[in-house]
Amino acid sequence: MQPQMPAQPRPMVYALQQNIRRVIVGKDDAIELLLIALICRGHVLIEDVPGVGKTTMAAALARSLQCSFKRIQFTPDVTPSDVTGFTMVNMQTSEMEFKPGAVMSQIVLADEINRTSPKTQSALLEVMEEGQVTVDGVTHTLPRPFMVMATQNPVDFVGTYPLPEAQMDRFFLRIAIGYPTVEEEMDVLERYSGQITPMQTLSPVCGAEEIIAMQEQLGTVYASRDARNYVATLVSITRSHPALQLGASPRGSIALLKAAQACALLSSRDYVLPDDIRRMALPVLSHRLILTPEARMKGISAQQVLAQLIETVPIPAGRA
Repeated sequence: MQPQMPAQPRPMVYALQQNIRRVIVGKDDAIELLLIALICRGHVLIEDVPGVGKTTMAAALARSLQCSFKRIQFTPDVTPSDVTGFTMVNMQTSEMEFKPGAVMSQIVLADEINRTSPKTQSALLEVMEEGQVTVDGVTHTLPRPFMVMATQNPVDFVGTYPLPEAQMDRFFLRIAIGYPTVEEEMDVLERYSGQITPMQTLSPVCGAEEIIAMQEQLGTVYASRDARNYVATLVSITRSHPALQLGASPRGSIALLKAAQACALLSSRDYVLPDDIRRMALPVLSHRLILTPEARMKGISAQQVLAQLIETVPIPAGRA
């Protein structure tokens, strides 16, 4: 029998949700996914059309945390050293000195990440996987907690560079926000009709130490052998589907299990249910899949393929 977890995470997450809701209207699922990634020490790709609140959502989370925050506006002229930092000679001491780049922060917003060159995009690979940067042979560890939130527009291809598979695989999950309903948009208009915007009123509700403590609780959530088998089976069948050229990697299966544990944690449970795994499969795995040219020509999406696969895998009985 697993010991019962303390119930601290839920109030903390609720406070973060409420704070972000002061800026983002009616997108509770997207907000919860963002917080699940934070708990799992993961990075998030927010992908949607312009103007629906991608950058605003990321900035609202950053303002809700008492952590250092940097925003990188990616353009074609941004260089890798702008991201990671560089070393230069200190004219007073004649010694080499490291000048930190924009990524040396706890929360990093990579705005419109697909508008910079592949060379600059690759500067984030080590950062996102290992939480460190290596400049001129010297490794610099990033502060904890560390999270990259990237935004991109999936419909504008002029002046953009598609993210390579290795980069996409390092994003813990992908979030789509979507358009608001008429009622939600009326609420947005009311909030932004005054002299002070909702973003200006946000203040931190959670500190770095509290986030780290919540992240460390993730490992106390029990995942049975059946749960692990369910995750492994789901991921495995993506590698043999005829519509998929590339399936999910083992990094994807680890991410799915962690996301399911976070889902259970936010539900005040100390064990994973099959529903946790099914719920997190699409946001965690779909962006890791590469369709065959034939499937793309037929207008099939990776989300559609994955949704069909989820229905074919038998659900474990009882607790997963």
